[in-house]
Amino acid sequence: MNRSTAFNHEREPLRDHPSLQLAPSTVRGPFHFLNPTQAHYRHEQPATSKPTSSHDDSDDAEQQGTPEVTGPSSGVAYKWTSRNNRKGRHTLVVKPSPAGANQGSSGPPPKDGVRQVMSGVLKMFTYYPFWDVSWLVAYVFTIGSIVWVINAFFSLLPLTNPSTTFAGETLYGGGITAFIGATIFEFGSVLLMLEAFNENRAGCFGWALEHVYEDHVEQQSGNRLAPSDDCTHHHAKKRNLAGKPGIADDSAPTNEKRSPASAANTPPAGARSWVWWPSWHELTTHHLHDLGFLACSAQMFGASVFWISGFTALPGIYNVISNTTRILNGVYWVPQVVGGSGFIVSGTLFMIETQKQWYRPALRELGWHIGLWNLIGGLGFTLCPIFGFGTVEWRVLQASVSTYWGSWAFLIGSLIQLYESVAKHPVEKMKES
Repeated sequence: MNRSTAFNHEREPLRDHPSLQLAPSTVRGPFHFLNPTQAHYRHEQPATSKPTSSHDDSDDAEQQGTPEVTGPSSGVAYKWTSRNNRKGRHTLVVKPSPAGANQGSSGPPPKDGVRQVMSGVLKMFTYYPFWDVSWLVAYVFTIGSIVWVINAFFSLLPLTNPSTTFAGETLYGGGITAFIGATIFEFGSVLLMLEAFNENRAGCFGWALEHVYEDHVEQQSGNRLAPSDDCTHHHAKKRNLAGKPGIADDSAPTNEKRSPASAANTPPAGARSWVWWPSWHELTTHHLHDLGFLACSAQMFGASVFWISGFTALPGIYNVISNTTRILNGVYWVPQVVGGSGFIVSGTLFMIETQKQWYRPALRELGWHIGLWNLIGGLGFTLCPIFGFGTVEWRVLQASVSTYWGSWAFLIGSLIQLYESVAKHPVEKMKES
């Protein structure tokens, strides 16, 4: 059976959403024996729905009602991916309408311009949603990568610029930063696993239809999709990280009436929205067949083993074990080889998760580039101990150089992931058929 071309009925995302119609031919995954990683939904608005007005929130306007939408939202589709579902992102695919055309119902314009990108970059440094586990993952790995870059300087500068060397630079500066960096990566990997355990089981559209009136041109009034305040991802829960059900977000705007589409996203009262560990049934029937979960698990395994080398790098430990080659290799270099290999596997799986086929790169996907840079970082962290097993001068130099460029690769990947974590409502341009 080809598991990647159909959802398990219990796990089919957005199956109860009144405005979304799954296109079965778009359900796919890179490996036939694993769960689907991508699917597209046509957006259709039921005739009984009455979108809200974004320009008139008075009681009189509510009593009069707003024009009913009786047809499909032309040129609008919803792109579901397993990665976006974990990250609390909601991607629309829109077909830009000709200038002056009124399609009656449409999505916002695609956000691929320089202005939109710069807005997202600014948000990276001015918006701190500490309640969002996906943002925490990106932020923690960014801090950890910065620590590793500092560690690389402590190890490399004595070899390339001996005049800058000071007492204890490598032993204390390099050893302590290695332990801190490895510990931060381990903590980030724990958060990554929690993120995987708590993917949105029912799916979340994340958009709401509203009626918009152009004051200066009456003929251009119509309906459009806008980010909804009724997101059911745990990322939106501002009161607590664990996303307890039934806690409303008082800080969110409340001037919009909840539409039937957004109401369909609301989990039932008392539903479990956060788990610290999945049940055995969920683990064996879903998570172990999920490519994203396998990637997170590889990252967790690699970080856990790699932490051993961070611990043995501490002053008082490293300067003792370094006197015995076998012990040094066994508890310092070997864990780096195993841990770095885990990072390579993780980065590769994260890349493949975003691809339509395992052999076709997804160059337009942020997640693909995040996986690529993590793969490069893993290669650097694996080559470091491979060179480190020897004591020849050029090998010692290359060990430090590998850590240097590997750390920068992790930092680039983490920054892209930080950008991804604050861009919850991306809009893509529909390809011409």
